[in-house]
Amino acid sequence: MGQVLGCVQVDQSSLAIKEVFGKYDDVLEPGCHCVPWCFGSRVAGALSLRVKQLDVRCETKTKDNVFVTVVASIQYRALAEKAVDAYYKLSNTRSQIQSYVFDVIRASVPKMELDATFEQKNEIAKAVEEELEKAMSAYGYEIVQTLIVDIEPDEHVKRAMNEINAAARLRVAANEKAEAEKILQIK
Repeated sequence: MGQVLGCVQVDQSSLAIKEVFGKYDDVLEPGCHCVPWCFGSRVAGALSLRVKQLDVRCETKTKDNVFVTVVASIQYRALAEKAVDAYYKLSNTRSQIQSYVFDVIRASVPKMELDATFEQKNEIAKAVEEELEKAMSAYGYEIVQTLIVDIEPDEHVKRAMNEINAAARLRVAANEKAEAEKILQIK
């Protein structure tokens, strides 16, 4: 977006906010526009309509007192029809979204045990998306997709879970070996 001799070019997938003497006047669509600066008109800023992604890492505790780090990916974009709200109502979109994600994750995960957290990650994502959609639509943003990308328990818990799994597999293997020896002795 450049301004030469009162002409402004707005790039594709963007909108520009025009002000006259500091007061909102118009939303400029992609293309070339006349903005005569000598009459107090100016472009206050641009607003991208592209989908953006925000990855949020949130540490919380499960019902069985295991600390986990939940990684959520939020895809969002500004709505063209609510460009004024998106530009003027919210100064830091990313931190606002991050706050809502923290709030929902820290409200949902402590109600579940560790294994249930892994199994119900789609429900967590749906809860985050619903809450964000309600909150961010007032500011002119649409939540395109919410994904729970990863749930990482503490390293000690991971190691303990692997040891429990390995011990169970060794027990099954020992039982199978004993059955095989029993069958050999009977024959």
